[in-house]
Amino acid sequence: MSELIFLVEEDPEGGYTARGIGESIFTEADTLEELRKNIREVVQVHFDAGSGPKVVRLHIVREEILAA
Repeated sequence: MSELIFLVEEDPEGGYTARGIGESIFTEADTLEELRKNIREVVQVHFDAGSGPKVVRLHIVREEILAA
């Protein structure tokens, strides 16, 4: 596997969630810095040594509402 993409979203209750696209991997954290650390850890645990992705890409989705 050369690349794994995580969909990162702001949680309505605070913090962030991240889901691995195409893999059963999920993690959450209060800050983006903590989320990056958690993603590294879950990727290491999820894959056997040498079979994990070479690159982990974070696709950060942020929703904003503008008053009309």
